Amino acid sequence: MSDASSIRTEILSLVSRHPGGETDPSVCSEYQSLLSQFKKAGGADDDVVFTIGKVLYKCGTAEPPSVPSPPAPAAKTEDQCIIPFEYMREFMKDVFVAYGTPSDRADTCADVLIAADLRGIDSHGLGRLKPIYCDRIDAGILKSNAPIEILKETDTTALVDGNLGLGLYVGPYCMDMAIKKAKKHGVGMVFTKNSTHYGIAGHYAVMAADAGCVGLTGTNARPSIAPTYGTEPMLGTNPLTFGIPTSDPFPFVIDCATSTNQRGKIEMYERAGKSTPRGCVVDVNGIERTDTSGILRDMVAGTCALTPVGGAGIDTAGYKGYGWATAVELLCTAVQSGPWGADVCGVDRETGKPAPMPLGHFFMAVDLEPLVPVETFKNNAGKLLQALRGSRKDPRGPGRIYTAGELENVAMTERTAQGGMVVPPSLQKNMLLLRGKFESLQEKYSELPFEAGGK
Repeated sequence: MSDASSIRTEILSLVSRHPGGETDPSVCSEYQSLLSQFKKAGGADDDVVFTIGKVLYKCGTAEPPSVPSPPAPAAKTEDQCIIPFEYMREFMKDVFVAYGTPSDRADTCADVLIAADLRGIDSHGLGRLKPIYCDRIDAGILKSNAPIEILKETDTTALVDGNLGLGLYVGPYCMDMAIKKAKKHGVGMVFTKNSTHYGIAGHYAVMAADAGCVGLTGTNARPSIAPTYGTEPMLGTNPLTFGIPTSDPFPFVIDCATSTNQRGKIEMYERAGKSTPRGCVVDVNGIERTDTSGILRDMVAGTCALTPVGGAGIDTAGYKGYGWATAVELLCTAVQSGPWGADVCGVDRETGKPAPMPLGHFFMAVDLEPLVPVETFKNNAGKLLQALRGSRKDPRGPGRIYTAGELENVAMTERTAQGGMVVPPSLQKNMLLLRGKFESLQEKYSELPFEAGGK
């Protein structure tokens, strides 16, 4: 019998041919047969191939499955609606076009946002279309279309000016440049100035990993994190994000803020009417806050701050998150001679009026092929990750260990199977408001899926 590794490769090949899930009995039967062979050959019970089988092919065990049921169709209820991803992607693209973004750039912007919703990162997808991008364009502090200028360039590095255009198209441009330099010279690194919010950092890490590179990216943001022993917001939530190719059907991607929580999550708590978990936010008096609406208001005023990863003080090593946040801030401002702190808070604190937020980013790609065959690297990485997932479990835990990027992949398969993304009432309202602004949107989207009779 073939060894478990080769059977696993066959399973992943089947997934690549049928990535969206299947109701065809022959495909499900083939997947089930491979799972059974994998198990008999010594494959781990908690390997990700079982999760994929359960979610997409209704056969997540080594035992014969029941008759597979079809993926849940798009559904509508009184409070929420499941809308297909392609529909939402097209809607977001059309919104950017209506604001004056060229079609190709609007296409890129929509790709970045829908990637967040696909991966289960609801704080950075449709939820940010209106408040982070459209409202800022309306306020005149972000440009729907601006030239991208290469200010300085070497074979392996570059400094790029985004001219306050949408970070959603500036970011992909810069990571693509870093990847091209890496493919030609082994490594590429691009620094960006005068950009704006660029969406989920993980999107750029995935770009590099998909190209056979190790990817690294980071961005600064409006001041939110207080230094260790401080209460004043000085640093952005500043993600430091890696993307690494593996033999799994998804890359290893660690994409998280350097704070215990981040503003997008707190905004999501507000939309859901939830309190913010204790320990994530402190005010000027050092009091831990949980009142979500008050937190968002006071963060703008600069009278409360997020705690760094590890929390306040040093008892739980908050200085580590503080140090990582500072490293990202330095790489986003020092090369660029860019602003930080109050100068990127988005509000003129003297007048209270909206102000531009010229952000810095950095993008790095390292091509693996000159050093090691990419497939060898992927297999080596996969063995380590599989060992981590297969290590001894906490008997009080959920019974499973995850590696970075896995939960996002699970979310993607589940959401694909259910027919799209859940759009709650608050975001339905935003879609209606955006449609009402432009005649082109009113004509194309005369009836949205959540409206009476919507398709």
